[in-house]
Amino acid sequence: MPPRLPPHFPAHLPTGLPAQLASKTEPVQLTQSTLSTALLSAALILPGIRIASAEPMPEHALISLKYLKYQDSQPGLTRISVDAPSVSVLAPIAGEWSLEGTLTSDAVSGASPRYHTAISGASKMNDQRNAGDVTVTKYFPRGSLAMGVAYSTEHDYVSRAVSMLGDFSGEDKNTTWSLGFGVSKDKINPVNQIVVDEKKTTVNLLLGLTQILSTQDIGQFTLTYARGDGYFSDPYKTLDNRPRTRNQSTALVRWNHHFSGTEGTSRLSYRYYTDTYHIKAHTFTGEYLDRLGHGWTIVPSFRLYTQNAASFYFDPVYDKDYGAPFPPGYIFGGNQYLSADQRLSGFGAVTLGIKLIKQITPDWTADIKLETYEQRSNWQFFDKRGLALDPLRARSVQVGITRKW
Repeated sequence: MPPRLPPHFPAHLPTGLPAQLASKTEPVQLTQSTLSTALLSAALILPGIRIASAEPMPEHALISLKYLKYQDSQPGLTRISVDAPSVSVLAPIAGEWSLEGTLTSDAVSGASPRYHTAISGASKMNDQRNAGDVTVTKYFPRGSLAMGVAYSTEHDYVSRAVSMLGDFSGEDKNTTWSLGFGVSKDKINPVNQIVVDEKKTTVNLLLGLTQILSTQDIGQFTLTYARGDGYFSDPYKTLDNRPRTRNQSTALVRWNHHFSGTEGTSRLSYRYYTDTYHIKAHTFTGEYLDRLGHGWTIVPSFRLYTQNAASFYFDPVYDKDYGAPFPPGYIFGGNQYLSADQRLSGFGAVTLGIKLIKQITPDWTADIKLETYEQRSNWQFFDKRGLALDPLRARSVQVGITRKW
């Protein structure tokens, strides 16, 4: 289902937010597994398509209830607050099929983040979003085929998506190829009526390779490409005019290693992203799963992220010598591309998290995850546009309980 990102996160969703947090301007289709993790998880997906997983057919039915509480802030200011309950169900059917579905209803309130130090840009907001997705998977002796639909609605944005993902393994089942296709269609009707019944369509392709490297190692390489056409501008920001096409490409490498001595597992990944806005981004993630005994599991995690600014991004504070708040060469009444949206600026971010899982009984599992996020313009590795941006911090807690049949 398409997420609605808080305004400070990158416009192409490199942070991998769960579907409870979504953006009015950048809807992204997230896999079901993302919904069962906490905020800023390592899943990195493009619109309308699930990530390659090569997962076997589930042996048991599962129902999970989750509740996410999110809060972000800037120096001396409290900003966006999100409350997001969700329920998800996974059920095997007739020994060859599975049915998976999720319902989410999230409430967003507070003031949107001030995207420049000297320009408030903050506005009070209250919104309710309801979303759902369903995936049906057919399993074969050496592969699977999953077909999914998703729908999301809020007062000014409606999104629909369909997707298909196929996995195929070799005879030894050590190598699995994945091929995916997805389409999302969105309708935008902002309350200020800057535009009416605007539309956006995104087509996505995925190619993945999962390889068992040894008895203790498994690796995965995934390429994704998205072609978007339609309305990409933010109707709630002044001087925001973006191209009506956006092509996005990513390369994702994952490596999981099991330590037989400690029975722990490390999960490392690197992701490279580029698009026709000339944004380039790097994401490094890592987590370590350690079984403590007596039914307890602990999973500490980290993420490092950096991106450069879009080619048409301008900072009305940093570029003050050119006649702030207007960018260099601005022509009144012109149609040039420009945006002061901080998600299109250059910045870096660090996320730290810890998750605790308790196996209460053979059929009941509870979990809680805490994460803290900090974003600063001077943590970027590339260019220095955006140095006038305020730092932004976010904290989240997610609790959940899962029942197995």
